[in-house]
Amino acid sequence: MAEAMIATPGPLPVGPIGRAGLGWWGVAMLVVSEAALFGYLLFAYFYTGATSAPGWLLEPAPKMLPALPGTALLLASSGTAWWGEKGIEASRRGQVLAGFGITFLMGAVFAGLQLYEWSAKHFSFATSSYGSLYFVTTGIHMAHVVGGLIILAALFGWAAADYFSPRRRIAISAGVLYWHFVDAVWLFVFTTYYVTPYLGFGR
Repeated sequence: MAEAMIATPGPLPVGPIGRAGLGWWGVAMLVVSEAALFGYLLFAYFYTGATSAPGWLLEPAPKMLPALPGTALLLASSGTAWWGEKGIEASRRGQVLAGFGITFLMGAVFAGLQLYEWSAKHFSFATSSYGSLYFVTTGIHMAHVVGGLIILAALFGWAAADYFSPRRRIAISAGVLYWHFVDAVWLFVFTTYYVTPYLGFGR
């Protein structure tokens, strides 16, 4: 029986089918570890703010512009990324390219708004522990945004070259998972630095 199977080999697999592969789980574990990093940073913010003297909070009333529109834009980009992923499942390459192209543009606009906001701050990284935490946390998130944009650009290029199919799409699923993580983390960062001061924290 074994000799017969060796003599008539079947077609070789082309890789994981759908999301069923170690690559997707590898990105999932990366997301978990990076989520822990942001958890530590946000814990440091709350711990330092709760134990510091009055005046620690350098922005008792943070400006919501451009942070709030940028947040809405970034969260909406998760929807376009999801839409692009659904396109590959249905063999609609145009939908894939449109979804990832729009997502890339939305992420790039968010990054531009973040850079503008940094330049408009009246404090710097070295001003105080608040300044350090703000710039470290948002800076590390910006690094993840840039990484996500690189991933989106690569997926767009590979999709344009017809590299993917409904069966062979684990790279797309893993990339979209990473982008969802980038968006979700920013929601926590935004709530921490822009919403909690209005609730009285750190004053």
